Parts: sequence; C-alpha cells; structure tokens
Amino acid sequence: MTSVVIVGSGFTGFQCARRLARTLRRNDASVDVTIISPVDYMLYTPLLPEVAGGVVDARFVTIPLANGLDGVRAVRGRVESVDFDRHTLCYTDPEDRSREMSWDRLVLTPGSVTRLFDIPGLAEHGRGLKSTAEALYLRDHVLEQFELANIDDDPQRIRARRTIVIVGASYSGTELAAQLRALADSAAAQMGFDPAEVRVVLLDMAEQVMPEVGDKLGAAAMRVLADRGIEVRLGTTLNEVHADHVILSDDSRLDAHTVAWVTGVTGAPLIADLGLDTERGRLKVDTELQVPGHPDVFAAGDAAAVPDLTQPGKITPPTAQHATRQGKVLARNVAASLGYGSKKRYKHRDMGLVVDLGPRYAVANPLGIQLSGWPAKFVTRAYHLHAIPRSVNRWAVSLAYLTDAVFDRSVVSMGLSTQEDAKFATSEGIPMPKAN
Repeated sequence: MTSVVIVGSGFTGFQCARRLARTLRRNDASVDVTIISPVDYMLYTPLLPEVAGGVVDARFVTIPLANGLDGVRAVRGRVESVDFDRHTLCYTDPEDRSREMSWDRLVLTPGSVTRLFDIPGLAEHGRGLKSTAEALYLRDHVLEQFELANIDDDPQRIRARRTIVIVGASYSGTELAAQLRALADSAAAQMGFDPAEVRVVLLDMAEQVMPEVGDKLGAAAMRVLADRGIEVRLGTTLNEVHADHVILSDDSRLDAHTVAWVTGVTGAPLIADLGLDTERGRLKVDTELQVPGHPDVFAAGDAAAVPDLTQPGKITPPTAQHATRQGKVLARNVAASLGYGSKKRYKHRDMGLVVDLGPRYAVANPLGIQLSGWPAKFVTRAYHLHAIPRSVNRWAVSLAYLTDAVFDRSVVSMGLSTQEDAKFATSEGIPMPKAN
C-alpha cells in the first residue's frame, strides 16, 4: 500500500492530514496516511496568552489527533533523521526507543521553536510561550510570586516579585502583556494588595508595538497598554537574565522574578539535520511546496521558506494564517502527486490580524478594515471560534469567554507545570544531552 507520512502535528500538518484523508476517501484510494509528532494533539497557539492569563483552560486549545483526524494513523514520536534515498525515517518513541518508518510521500511540517540569542541566563531563567507547559507555568509562577510578595519582608524583593518583564512586542508578546496585566489586577483585588504595585514591562528593539497591524492600530494598542499601566520600552532588549533581576541593553537594572521571551521563531532542529538547502533556517521549497530535487518530498509551515507570490523575492511569514492555508494546499498537491486531482501554487494574500488586549479591548484589521475597541473584540473572538478546528473546543472556549465576561478570573496556582517542564528545550520536545 502507498504510504504518506506527515511529520509534525501543528497547523500545517494537521490541516494537510485532514484534507488529504478526505480527498483519498472520496476517491476510494488505497493510501495509508500517518502523522507522526512528539505530542498527540494539535495546539491552537493563538490562545496561549489567554491560557497564561487564566481565561482559557489549556485543554481547550488542544485538538486531539485520535478523534480529530478521521482515517489518519497517529504515531507519537520525535523524528531524528530522514534517509531520502531509502525513503525511510528514524524516530524516537516516548520511551526513547529508536524506530524506523518507510514512506512513499514525505510531508515535512515539524514547525518551529523559540528563537534564542546568546544572552547569559536566558535559557535558565526565561520562559517562552510556545507550549501549554510554558503558558501554565507562567500563570502559576506569576501568581506564586504575588503570594510570596504578600508574606515577604524585604521591600526590594517584594517589588521584584511583582514585576513581570516580557520581551517581544509583536502580537503574541503584546497579548501576553495584556493578559498578565489583567490576571495581576484580579490577583490584587482577591489577595488584597494595590494593583499599581505590579509592574508589567514590555521590551522590544522595534520602533513600535505590533508593526504587523500598521501605525494607526499600533498607536491605539499603545494607548491601551499605557491606560492599563503597562510600561513599553522600545529600542530595548535584554543583556543578561538572573533569577531576581535583568540587565537591559541600555545597561540599566530591573529587579524582576518573571521573564517571558516572546521574540520570534526559527525552524525546528530537524531541518538543520536533513542536509537540504535552507533559507533563514527554513527548508527551501518551490511554489508548489515541493523540495527541489526530491519530487516525493513536500514541506510547508514555519519550517519551510515558502515563496510569497504576492511579494516577489520574499518568503511567507511564520503565522498561523499561512500555516493553515499551506496545509490545505499541501494536501491537494500530495494527492495530485498520487494521481488524484491537480497541483496548485501557494498564493494567499494576508487577511489581516486580530490581537486581543485583555478586558473590553482588541485591535484588528480584517481585510484591511481597521478596528479597535468592542468591534475588534467581537471580530477577534469570533475569528478564534471559527478557526479552532473542533466543535467541542469551540464550545468550551465560548463558555470560557462568557465566564470571563461575567465572573472574576480564578486566582489559583495549581502547579500543573513545573519549572523543568517549561524550559525552552523541554517544552519544545528537544532532547537534552544525557549524563555520562
């Protein structure tokens, strides 16, 4: 039987598997479709700031592969290498056993990992926002620091415990800042301290927050952040990270026990080990999402340098919007390579962005229409409910939104994710060196 193996269960891999399985069923094709991933779900990453902020439960942003992909075999494992001549790949299962799998068509969608820089202390003391473990850890850690501040007797340490530093003022970092500010306000009201004592500091080397939404909406977002007491320091990043303070690029010191690093992504480590051509850390592909020189190999999503036909000479940005639509084109082109249908080139114009800025506010530019305030809030939440690819998850997120609108946020540190779980490498499925 012909086999198609899809590596990675993010937006691109999930959409490709679902669409491809449907196409093959309609044509009564004898093709085995397998998706292999270190996790057994697709993660709806745009809602991770809401998870960190205590609005949405982590379960609601995960789409199980077991009942989300009809007709697709799900294998849990981390792909370590690919033999393009033998049409095989090697992967490690959850018990660290090495296994081999053969394929007739290979779809590489391993996604991305947090892009780190050589900043002393960042890997040890900073945390990202690419996984549910990181989001849950951030929420629990922030609340735990507030609780510890309430019983601490050192004024400097109290201020540090109530200071949150977020690096990255793109839409994910800005959303995270807004959600943690809202969580802090709820915690202050319920724990009995002044919310003004909480500092949320947003850093970025850029000249404005969220340059993706344009000057007008970026300025509107800045006003909201300022109104909520979030300090924005542009043209500034980190030089050092310590357990109780950071040193900024202007050599100033900021005492803080919480540092979130949300500055961008790079292709999954697997891409660098394939021996194929890359561009800016992403696998080179043509406009039909095929790997040059390997007609049986396809790639897309954050791990692939997909040419942007709407902007010649550029590649598509690593966004959920592009990843989802590339997955659909992948499914069509893989099916066409098996004799079912025709191929198409990937071409998609930007449909705009939606950015949730906490209670009662958002900014959005759907189809170029610039919105802010309640209209943007409605569009933002409606978009997420439409984009989540499973009805029970939509229902659960809808109830979470309703609950947040009517009741105070729950202020509880449950310890569901440990500091070890939330390390950059651990949360992204990268194996750590084994002790000798």
